[in-house]
Amino acid sequence: MTLSVALGPDTQEGTRTGTEESTDFLAAPDIPWNLVIWNDPVNLMSYVSYVFQSYFGYSETKANKLMMEVHKKGRSIVANGSKEQVERHAVAMHGFGLWATVEKASGGPGGNSGKSGGSGQGKGKRG
Repeated sequence: MTLSVALGPDTQEGTRTGTEESTDFLAAPDIPWNLVIWNDPVNLMSYVSYVFQSYFGYSETKANKLMMEVHKKGRSIVANGSKEQVERHAVAMHGFGLWATVEKASGGPGGNSGKSGGSGQGKGKRG
């Protein structure tokens, strides 16, 4: 009897047959995740900048730059890190009334951290 498990693209497949056991193990690389803030018709630009400064501790210059990316490009990656960390940030952003989603960084470790852009996947999730 062979037991196979469907795995995501970031994991290695392991198989178990009869009494034989594979020594391979599941290993998911530590892929960074991005926190994306989306433009919305509700929040003022000054408020978005204020949230970035007060929550993340960003300088006014950096907060304004990220806010302008949100305003002009429709989205901005404002933070990255482990999935759990970024999910906590997303929940906090929702608490501030901002439209935030979590996405996998496309370039792997160090990929596109801190830069805006991407496929727009995940848009529409608002909590």
